[in-house]
Amino acid sequence: MEGSLRALENLQKGILDRIARLELDLRLPSLPPPPPRPATAHVAGGTDTEARLSAVLRDGGVSDFEFKRVPMDYYEWTLDERREVLGGHSNDHLCKSIVLVNTQAHASVVDCSDRNNSKYYIVVVQYTAKFNAENVRNFLYTLNNGKIAKKKFNLRLAPEEESLKLTGYGHNAVTCVGMKTNIPVILDEAIARLDPDFFWLGGGEVDLKLGIRTPQFIDSIKPFVVSCST
Repeated sequence: MEGSLRALENLQKGILDRIARLELDLRLPSLPPPPPRPATAHVAGGTDTEARLSAVLRDGGVSDFEFKRVPMDYYEWTLDERREVLGGHSNDHLCKSIVLVNTQAHASVVDCSDRNNSKYYIVVVQYTAKFNAENVRNFLYTLNNGKIAKKKFNLRLAPEEESLKLTGYGHNAVTCVGMKTNIPVILDEAIARLDPDFFWLGGGEVDLKLGIRTPQFIDSIKPFVVSCST
């Protein structure tokens, strides 16, 4: 008899506990979803980068340009996916800026003060093209009227730390607009021939891209236009 009473008490206690939990659930309002995470800045200046580069472009006479934010895994995407998110006309309109160092420059050439014979150059090429360093070597040799031996032009990809120091932009964020150093710019001729004449390149942050009208880019940045890809 005593065992039966104890079992009944336990059953009643369990029922009362469940009722209490149900009442508590009914009194509590549903919790709102967590707020989205704020955007993360990826270079010094962070959210000011777009405003700063916009001012640089406008000061240089550029009026037809736009910036777009992309997901942080953008560089894991195919070119088709990147073109789609940017609204680019074709994959050929997706471009990148790469900093090159002349490893065979004369010991007196240590900076970018002479754009015809600079220690560093920044080249803008299409993602769909293969950069041809030999074409740039030949161009610079001719630019200097053959007065500098061709062997003194040997352009190689600059180490990442040098690129950051010169441009102010980190890996996958490099652009030739608003750089810390006035590095001479080389624009691949294939980009100048694009139709329509509006292309995309890095925007100073990993997830920020810049679209710009080609003739205005050329007028403002004043690059050497060279056939330097295959």
